Amino acid sequence: MRSIWNGAISFGLVSIPVKLMNATENHSVSFRQVHLTDGGRIRYRKVCEVDDEEVSSAETGKAYEDADGTLIPITEDDLAALPLPTNKTIEILGFVPGSRIDPLQMDTAYYLSANGNPAAKPYTLLREALKRSEKVAVAKFALRGRERLGMLRVADDVIVMHGLLWPDELRSPDDVVPDTGAKVRDAELDLADALMNTLGGVDLDTLHDDYREAVEELVAAKAAGEPLEPAPEAETGGKVIDLVAALEKSVRAAKESRVDGGGADGGTGEGEVAEVHSIERSTRRNPTGKTAERKTPAKKAAGKSATVEKTAEKRAATKQPAAKKQTATEPAAKKTTAKEPAAKKPAAKKTAPKKSAAKKTAAKKTAAKKTSAGGSAPSGRRSARSSA
Repeated sequence: MRSIWNGAISFGLVSIPVKLMNATENHSVSFRQVHLTDGGRIRYRKVCEVDDEEVSSAETGKAYEDADGTLIPITEDDLAALPLPTNKTIEILGFVPGSRIDPLQMDTAYYLSANGNPAAKPYTLLREALKRSEKVAVAKFALRGRERLGMLRVADDVIVMHGLLWPDELRSPDDVVPDTGAKVRDAELDLADALMNTLGGVDLDTLHDDYREAVEELVAAKAAGEPLEPAPEAETGGKVIDLVAALEKSVRAAKESRVDGGGADGGTGEGEVAEVHSIERSTRRNPTGKTAERKTPAKKAAGKSATVEKTAEKRAATKQPAAKKQTATEPAAKKTTAKEPAAKKPAAKKTAPKKSAAKKTAAKKTAAKKTSAGGSAPSGRRSARSSA
């Protein structure tokens, strides 16, 4: 990795010789300008306005253009003689929590490497101090003809410096803030949360530039003279009429994509999957005060099967007690059989008195006949007693 700047980190009275290298690289596909008529390449040439001659890079210098158009030449020696302590030094100004740095200020990233063996120990000291404090260092440095603001942090045992924009280089977002009259309901926020939970996290290492790959395939196809495949028509975004319906549709699409292609956290598909509920149905409550649950076809089928099973169990439970009741009534039948003779006995007793009554009636009739034949019974008895 080629260094683009050599200097030192000023950490109090400690000086750490370092080399500065670009931490990022650009993979964009670059194009050249050509003449459409004959395909010839168009080049930009540096031409002097005074003598109309082409000038090479070695003959090119710097100058400052004044307000009236006057050019004031500035040489590299003039810039090197400026009384700037950051000309060849990264001067650490202080240490702050990383959250204090606005991401809008971050610019190009650089790797800082220890320049030589003597710089290894102070370099390691600063790195470990940044790790333990969990803070970042704010510094100034000069690069490419201007003084810049920087932030030093630790990444993978290497000190990384991010170029920062000066605070006055950030534009105010006041003109970008949306209309404050727009209000969001809690139900809409719940759907947005459900969509976020369904989408889940993302593995940044798996992301790549699809456009660049498509351009490379296009160039390869044209170079080989192969026909180009028509690109699929992209869906054009229109005006969102029903925000709730759009959110619910997005949640369902995200759930289907996670089930079909695996989860965003490595393709396992595991993790929390949000349930989709319509706002009207989710806020409607039954008389018991519980939220009515929205049943899917799968839940309805499961409910039907559960109902069939419960009905079968009830029928089986109903039949078993019936059999027991019949068994319990058997003694009752026996008791009835035992009582049958008891019912006959009273009938026999009642018949006996009737017979005795009939005998008494017959005796009375006989006595009446005797009385009618020989007088009254008392007089006869008296005559018998007198004769005796």
